[in-house]
Amino acid sequence: MPARTKPFLWPILLLCSALVGQLRAEGPQVKVTGGTIEGISAKDGIQCFKGIPFAAPPVGPLRWKSPQPVLPWQGTRPAKTFGHSAEQGKVAALAMSVAGGLDEDCLYLNVWAPSNAKDLPVMVWIHGGAFTSGSGSQPLYDGTHLASKGVVIVTINYRLGPLGFMAHPALTQEGGGSSGNYGIRDQIAALEWVRDNITSFGGNPANVTIFGESAGAYAVNILGASPRAKGLFHRAIAESGGSFASPKTGTEFGPLHLTLPRAEAEGQKLLSKLKVTTIAKARELPAKEIIDAASPDTTGSAVFDGQILPRDIYELYTQKQFNDTPLLVGSNSDEAAMFVWGKLTPEKVKSQAAAGLGDYDSRILALYPHTTIDEATLAGRAVLTDLAFTWHAWTWAGMQSANGKNPAYLYYFDHRPPGNTTGASHAAEIGYVFGNLSPGGLFSKGSSPADKALSELMMNYWVNFAKTGNPNGANLPKWPAFSKQSPQGMIFDASPGARAMPYESRMPTFDAYFAWRRNHSPKLEK
Repeated sequence: MPARTKPFLWPILLLCSALVGQLRAEGPQVKVTGGTIEGISAKDGIQCFKGIPFAAPPVGPLRWKSPQPVLPWQGTRPAKTFGHSAEQGKVAALAMSVAGGLDEDCLYLNVWAPSNAKDLPVMVWIHGGAFTSGSGSQPLYDGTHLASKGVVIVTINYRLGPLGFMAHPALTQEGGGSSGNYGIRDQIAALEWVRDNITSFGGNPANVTIFGESAGAYAVNILGASPRAKGLFHRAIAESGGSFASPKTGTEFGPLHLTLPRAEAEGQKLLSKLKVTTIAKARELPAKEIIDAASPDTTGSAVFDGQILPRDIYELYTQKQFNDTPLLVGSNSDEAAMFVWGKLTPEKVKSQAAAGLGDYDSRILALYPHTTIDEATLAGRAVLTDLAFTWHAWTWAGMQSANGKNPAYLYYFDHRPPGNTTGASHAAEIGYVFGNLSPGGLFSKGSSPADKALSELMMNYWVNFAKTGNPNGANLPKWPAFSKQSPQGMIFDASPGARAMPYESRMPTFDAYFAWRRNHSPKLEK
């Protein structure tokens, strides 16, 4: 008979047994392009897989190249921690709670899926950050709450700043007549990965919704106009972003994207600043050195490159040459509160308008009271909000409803926490969409009963839209499809409901302004 274990050894043996059990415990394993990954076991019914590579590391000779196929691995690859986030400025990364460390080797994505999921709609999130900062691993984008409503959530990284968007004549020659937009190419590669792999997570590759905020919404807009993205998604949601403006030529207000020659010139300036004369030499430089030398106004801009973004998106929609899917799009009531700090004088507002609005400065300023400092401050923010966000959401919804076969649903986010009398700032809606009201970081929100109720409402709308292309559902306020003949949308405020947009009367002036800009902009080749 074996000797009886002494009583004082039992606690030690039990502890060792528990530790061994933990070491042996396996999370869910999935076969994907490149090999097998092991994720995190279900928490509240949701499994999570982090840091999945969807392309080869874009480093060394692959810098400023289209994303290349995933490098396969042997054995089982852990997918329990986030991969690197794209190289970017550390201050912005800290403010946005970017996780995973910063590195040029950044092409990773993350998946949240209900246990035993099968044939569920897929929602692919494209993060914001002006194409120069941010990450798919930010706590605000945790997909647990949305996934619990019966969808598979994917968040992605893509190259940022000059590593993701620099154009240059030599790169254009390498790229068969196109350069820049490498970050958008990364997004397309991620969608191709979703098409090829999401079934393994219980997702339906024939029902994919792309959604994003700020730069992520601009990306949704570009993908909606890009022939390279055709068929890779079936619904689109854009929060506070999108551009139906003509190409940017200088310091004018409104236009964002650059022509290829203008972008190439900016790339040449950057290489000169870096004191290198060839792309080969530039590929040898540390990524951080390139990031630090770049100007975010130019090397964080998408490019009308003739391939990914063929030409003026407004013209593409007018000519019905776009990826026609159901659309959910909107903006926030005080977007520019994030960007305009401090007080503005009436004189300052007038001088800024004269510098950026050309012949339309007085006509646009006349839409907003601006005779006192308080009025001028609000006017400055309102002009920027309408120029950069409101008009584009309004126009996008109108262009989709007029030129597409699928409906558009317009929203206006105006939820004002106690003490806020001016409106909802840029990014204020994100926590409500994801159900993450207090995750930590710059965009965290409160969690009052009113906040929780609004978040539940928005999550239900967003998930319904991903499931069917229509946000409406049982026990939800009716959200009508948008058209210029019936220009109503959903207003998310203290009493959410469908109403006329409060900015509607200002839109004809902005229609005229952007038409005037288009007539004075360089024409893109067709």
